[in-house]
Amino acid sequence: MDFLRGITNLTNWLANVIMPTLAALFFAIGILRYGKGYAHGYIPYAGFACLMVSGLIRGLEKFSVQAAWDDPDLPWLVTRGLVNWVGNVFMPVYAVLQIVQGTLAYGGIGHRIYAGQAWMRHFAAAAMALTISGLTRLAEYFVTQGTGGIS
Repeated sequence: MDFLRGITNLTNWLANVIMPTLAALFFAIGILRYGKGYAHGYIPYAGFACLMVSGLIRGLEKFSVQAAWDDPDLPWLVTRGLVNWVGNVFMPVYAVLQIVQGTLAYGGIGHRIYAGQAWMRHFAAAAMALTISGLTRLAEYFVTQGTGGIS
């Protein structure tokens, strides 16, 4: 077994076994402290952080299975897949959420309406998210129409 395979196995073990186990432990400690009337502090957030580490590692594994483990283009393929996902999936969904929040804020849900308040920020964030998504798609189009494209 070489060093790279050992590091990969260690990372998989930490992300897929240890982190979810620690998350369950942090959640159990938070419940016990809540039941005794103590302040829970940031213990549940630590559990969510452990689950996020596990999820991020699994997500990066999904992006990296597009090529063999010894392919020299693997970092580029992982980065391209991540940018693709963020630009084409996450940003439009985030824009919709910002439009909903802006509409609720403009309608006075939760507070009064003032010019220049949060509703304008939500609509601006939605426009920026859709701009990033559109620019990502435009860049993909130009690259695929170029000489050779991305294979």
